[in-house]
Amino acid sequence: MPGESTKAADPAAATSPSTPKKKPTNSKAALAKVTLLDGSILEVTIDRKCRGRDLLNSVCAGLNILEKDYFGLTYHTANDPRAWLDLERPVTKFFRSDPWDLAFEVKFYPPEPAQLQEDITRYHLCLQVRNDILEGRLPCSFVTHALLGSYLVQSELGDYDPAEMKDRSYLKEFKIAPNQTPELLDKVIDLHKTHKSQTPAEAELHYLENAKKLAMYGVDLHPAKDSEGVDIMLGVCASGLLVYRDKLRINRFAWPKILKISYKRNNFYIKIRPGEFEQYESTIGFKLENHRAAKKLWKACVEHHTFFRLMTPEPQQKSSLFPRLGSKYRYSGRTHYETRKTPVERPAPDFKRSLTGKRLSSRSMDALAQQEKERAAAKDANKDANKRHTMSHPPDHIPDLDSPTRGSRSPIKKDKKERSSLEGEYETTSPNVVPAQVNKLN
Repeated sequence: MPGESTKAADPAAATSPSTPKKKPTNSKAALAKVTLLDGSILEVTIDRKCRGRDLLNSVCAGLNILEKDYFGLTYHTANDPRAWLDLERPVTKFFRSDPWDLAFEVKFYPPEPAQLQEDITRYHLCLQVRNDILEGRLPCSFVTHALLGSYLVQSELGDYDPAEMKDRSYLKEFKIAPNQTPELLDKVIDLHKTHKSQTPAEAELHYLENAKKLAMYGVDLHPAKDSEGVDIMLGVCASGLLVYRDKLRINRFAWPKILKISYKRNNFYIKIRPGEFEQYESTIGFKLENHRAAKKLWKACVEHHTFFRLMTPEPQQKSSLFPRLGSKYRYSGRTHYETRKTPVERPAPDFKRSLTGKRLSSRSMDALAQQEKERAAAKDANKDANKRHTMSHPPDHIPDLDSPTRGSRSPIKKDKKERSSLEGEYETTSPNVVPAQVNKLN
């Protein structure tokens, strides 16, 4: 696009008759700069009116990833350095202008990486775990750092070769730990020697099989305070809600034990089932920094519970004459159960691995042109049939029966919107829960 911006800056070009014809194209397309898990940049040209899910689908298409339900897009704001993009809303709701700067990340960490259907998905999960380790989100012991690092080396370089790998200098490109030492690299070399004949895919699977055992694997942490005002961390993961104090886990609330999740202003609440010798339900409250932090935690719980615990997402709450106050947010993508039940029917794709970042380069793709091709193909193939889409997109606005005209402003409506952002609740007691025996299937 540099050529286009140069033309726009030229006064002669501005007066030429061809310039007005280009304006509709420029206003329709937007540029998203997506930082991938290997550190490279993917530039995506896409419809400015696209939703977050359209952009995520385009990124996954560019990476040749079919198991895309585990991934998401993050962006940073003045209040949150790592906010998740809402996939059901237009991207322009979160960016005033383009380019849109985002990052492609794993959002839902599979408890059993071996159950992923493709090596390319496991490779990107490896990159995410490596980044979590380097950024301090996934603490490891010295031995674990060395073991995981040795699998990365095996995947990238293959078998240990005494002639080519005489000293630790062959590991200079690898970032294995936040503060790696010569002693750690020596241990990595010793372990690398034991991985003879492992293919890159096998080494990455061994990497993930060891990483999944780490206490903080796949845990999304949120700072909070308990009822006594003590600083704690609340962690959301596939199995439930975890409570940490001074980096030690002091409590765990599994999803089956939780009846309701809610927040009101900066307070977050969970309603717990009565224990074996208890008669009544109990509610536990936590205080967060502000209502945005409380809502972010609540949404993370709603999403993780739906994705890992339910067979299909709960239906969206319909608008009514007397709507309920509070956030109506529900996760509407495919669940873990649905993803695993959807077979991937294609030959294993070829792809380049870059666990060291040596081969990093920026790429670009025109998702807008690709969407036009797919739309034209879909029209030809489905003129008389309506296909049921896996991911449905709710309309931007469902008017109430008594909604005011577009030009009027209603203080009642404004108050409802304000209340909506300050509170919300989610019942976890659904008949749609994945059967226990299904969770145990390999």
